[in-house]
Amino acid sequence: MDASTPSRRAFLQLTGALLWTSMIGRAQIRQPNRMNMKITRIGSQPSIQGPNDWFTGTVRIDPLFNAPAPARATAASVTFEPGARTAWHTHPLGQTLIVTSGCGWVQREGGPVEEIHPGDIVWFPPGEKHWHGAAPATAMTHIAIQEALDGKAVDWMEKVSDEQYERARGN
Repeated sequence: MDASTPSRRAFLQLTGALLWTSMIGRAQIRQPNRMNMKITRIGSQPSIQGPNDWFTGTVRIDPLFNAPAPARATAASVTFEPGARTAWHTHPLGQTLIVTSGCGWVQREGGPVEEIHPGDIVWFPPGEKHWHGAAPATAMTHIAIQEALDGKAVDWMEKVSDEQYERARGN
């Protein structure tokens, strides 16, 4: 019986189909509970005002994403009105800021105040005490990206006083 006979052809088709079904079944077993792509539409998450315990001045936080486990990254677009700033704080796994508009200031403990502009990217290593915010006369917006460790992405500390902020103006 050669491959051109109807029974041989049927046998080969059936064998191929069974092999294909077996391979698909194994692939699905290896990827249980596979997540699908998610699109979050602009404006679908409400803005919040920056809490007074963590910020000085007027600050608006627009959540961008809070990745589902096992990922642990979160991000927000944060807008600081002129003179507004964070309190001193640290991040257990570090933080990245991407400046998108305006003019801002950043400072790590013991370091000078640095001016930041659109397109600048700032990295704070894990545990580095720092603050960031707008310059005195100009608003600033940045995207803040950080990861949570044991459910916590930030440790808030004391506020940057008006005196500390004014001293920074002289740098």
